[in-house]
Amino acid sequence: MTLICFALKEEAAPFRKIARAKVVSAQADISMLITGVGRRNAEKSVRAFLTAHSPKLVLTCGFAGGLNPELKLGEVVFEPTGPAANDQKLATNLAAAGAKPAKFFCADRIATTVAEKKKLRHETGADAIEMESAAIHAVCRERNIPCATIRVISDTASEDLPLDFNALSKPDKNLDFGKLFLAIAKSPGKIGALMQLQKKIRFAAEQSAEVLAKMILP
Repeated sequence: MTLICFALKEEAAPFRKIARAKVVSAQADISMLITGVGRRNAEKSVRAFLTAHSPKLVLTCGFAGGLNPELKLGEVVFEPTGPAANDQKLATNLAAAGAKPAKFFCADRIATTVAEKKKLRHETGADAIEMESAAIHAVCRERNIPCATIRVISDTASEDLPLDFNALSKPDKNLDFGKLFLAIAKSPGKIGALMQLQKKIRFAAEQSAEVLAKMILP
């Protein structure tokens, strides 16, 4: 069985839609897990899942911010670790599905500005930034389970996010909609940029779903 982890249901929705029909018809052996945002939530969710299941492969999927200026919106990038790092078939299948190899940096906060992304690129040499994979890979290493990060670029290195979503998050890293609505009320001029971001996120999730479906589903 392959376990596919997403932090948010919005990241998983397009793939779930594709998989629903194909899994039934092809009897593909996959499970999907919504972990929540951040390392702590990801580790807790994956550990709980592994108490009752033994997947042969774990994929940590969803959105990533671009640090490499060459990465475009909707591009899917991957990085395997542990036993998966030597799995040439996995890398070949990912490349054939349209994904590119990359280096990830797992952060504790969202990189919201071009300046912050540029600084992280210089300090880490990473191509993309996300917030869960390091914890998931660590749990998989303990159990010698092959694991790979497969992420889609939802915001590029050359663009600022319209709001500082770190300031709008709850202590558990999930978005506080009360704070979001208050921020919009204070800055109604941001509504257009937020709507554009929503479109970009939807597009990115659809691109990710297509790559995952080509790789996993017959």
